[in-house]
Amino acid sequence: MALLRKINTKAKQEINTGFGTNTSAYGGRLINKNGKPNIEKRGIGLLESISWYHTMLELPLWKFLSILVLFFAFVNLIFAGIYYAVGIEHLTGLNSTTSLNKFIDAYFFSAQTFTTVGYGRINPVGFTTSAIAALEALVGLLSFALATGLFYGRFSKPEAFLRYSHNAIIAPYKGGAAFMLRVSPYKNTSLTDAVAKVTIGLFIDEGDGVTRNEFFRAELEYSVVNALTLSWTIVHPINEESPFYSFTAEDFAKAKGEIIVFVKAFDDMFSNEVVSRSSYVFEEVIVGAKFDPMYFRSTENNKTVLDLEKLNSYTTVDISSVLPISKNAATA
Repeated sequence: MALLRKINTKAKQEINTGFGTNTSAYGGRLINKNGKPNIEKRGIGLLESISWYHTMLELPLWKFLSILVLFFAFVNLIFAGIYYAVGIEHLTGLNSTTSLNKFIDAYFFSAQTFTTVGYGRINPVGFTTSAIAALEALVGLLSFALATGLFYGRFSKPEAFLRYSHNAIIAPYKGGAAFMLRVSPYKNTSLTDAVAKVTIGLFIDEGDGVTRNEFFRAELEYSVVNALTLSWTIVHPINEESPFYSFTAEDFAKAKGEIIVFVKAFDDMFSNEVVSRSSYVFEEVIVGAKFDPMYFRSTENNKTVLDLEKLNSYTTVDISSVLPISKNAATA
């Protein structure tokens, strides 16, 4: 598929994107749909390249809880093995007769020591066993302190609970056309002073097998809204200052690049700014569509209902009259 050979010279370029211009160095999209950079870092050790704190905060809740449970079970299994190896006779109060039951009792004694519950039925006897129990109690206190900090970090971390439409569209707009995408909050948060920024990256064919990547600022109809409580359709009019100016439907189909979206808002609850990112490749841009309404009046006529299932709902429309005619169509 051929790349674009020309671009609107009136479009304002973005020179501070941080993504460079070397198209041959890119592998896939720059930003994933979830807003995370599509970057793999090499040349550094695994343990040094990972922030475990950030990793634990960003894990899905079920994975986070599973890691805590597995860590708890594993540590107690290790200490139970140590108690068993030192000698079960150094734990008073054991009534078990088989080796398996003795190990199980040692395991639950470890769990009681690790959590500092200490029911008192089983007690360590002797310096070695008592020292091991004291060490385990210290490990337990530190582990629960870390777990508590991670729990607090997960619940207190400012986050923009925003969802983006899976597809962007090229839709009719004031006698012409516009690039549009839709974003909406999906939790019971209160976001104000929302600011949107859209950057368009295009691969340009300079001929002789040479390509470059250029980023352009997408001027928006409204880049700021006072309150983001319903859906927000972010609109980039395709006018003389747009990099999409003079694009035909064929140009949109063959274009290579990425549209990067950045939204920043103020969260009243956190009393802090929250940010969100996403991106669209041109395969995710529907040419000739308009978004369907996603909020309506309730049957009781006392609330506005926001239907998030319709976030990506659109209807195809004919926009051939507002887009330039391609050369192939003109000569057909």
